[in-house]
Amino acid sequence: MRRSVAGSRTRYRVLNTLYHVHMMFLHKCSYFVLFIGVVLTGCGQTQLRASEPDAVQTTEPFVMVLGVAQDAGYPQAACRRDCCAAAWADPGLKRLVSSMAIVDPQSGKRWLIDATPDFREQLHALDAVTHQSGHATSRSISKSDLTGVFLTHAHIGHYTGLTQLGREVIGDPKTPVFAMPRMADFLTNNGPWNLLVEAGHIEIMPIADGQTIRLNDDLTITPMLVPHRDEFSETVGYRIEGPDRSVLFIPDIDKWSAWDTLGGSIEAEIARVDVAYLDGTFFASGEIPGRDMSEIPHPFIEESLDRFAALRVNDRAKIRFIHFNHTNPVVRDDPEAMQKIQAMGMRTARQFEMFALTTDQGTRDAR
Repeated sequence: MRRSVAGSRTRYRVLNTLYHVHMMFLHKCSYFVLFIGVVLTGCGQTQLRASEPDAVQTTEPFVMVLGVAQDAGYPQAACRRDCCAAAWADPGLKRLVSSMAIVDPQSGKRWLIDATPDFREQLHALDAVTHQSGHATSRSISKSDLTGVFLTHAHIGHYTGLTQLGREVIGDPKTPVFAMPRMADFLTNNGPWNLLVEAGHIEIMPIADGQTIRLNDDLTITPMLVPHRDEFSETVGYRIEGPDRSVLFIPDIDKWSAWDTLGGSIEAEIARVDVAYLDGTFFASGEIPGRDMSEIPHPFIEESLDRFAALRVNDRAKIRFIHFNHTNPVVRDDPEAMQKIQAMGMRTARQFEMFALTTDQGTRDAR
């Protein structure tokens, strides 16, 4: 069934108004999610639109999800199938590549985890939240105002946005880029990344597995090695700890069982944080026709649901899947796929959602 554009816009305006009324009653929630509008598809499925977030009014630190898609974004280049059709027709359904910001409004400091191909849009979204709220220490017209960038690994969706810091675009002076040893070596000895180093646009800051970096008095971040296709660099996830709450971010990993063999434990990491953003690249085996999915290993969401079923209810509620391939039905909010996740007490990450790192009742909802 073809939906009426005019009808969709009317439903969007009505539902958008209802959403903001609903948000007034969620002020005491322990997390907050910013969505701007929804659109109803003709088959009865509700697909959320993601547009610019609003400025937030808080002095407390928080993390912000800047994207939820796999490295290639959604819709994906050359995708002419039904899974991408709606997003090509409606830019409001576009999803940016997975990335996370750590924000300390009081000092105006902002860190990114991963510099994606969608760096331009993500920096603009971050500006909308921080600069417009008046908390940023600088309102430079042509500088990134980033305190630092933490990289997970050397796959295209996670570091190629660094080019935006170079002379052709922003021309930032010595933006700190935190990288593991192989990642640092890759950037330093391969073009065009080495030009960013040599020209002084980025400064490589070495990090190590399990060694905590203190961002300021209230915030720390700890890298942890995870198994992945490490052609050019190691792969890490990060644990971000604030005054009262903590966040786990692992957008890429081969399989949870592969981490087990290295002495890691995803269950232990989930238990020690308040929210866990975990690799949900694919929903199930066979999702990509004609491709051997063992060549691009990730934990299927269906596998994760089975494994995490043994967790306590409170721990399952922490899990938010992220990093969705364009073939993954959850990137389109497919009702059947979403119901399977929600029935297990888990959920999916939403573009531009935020999670407060404090329990201060007066600031946890930054709306």
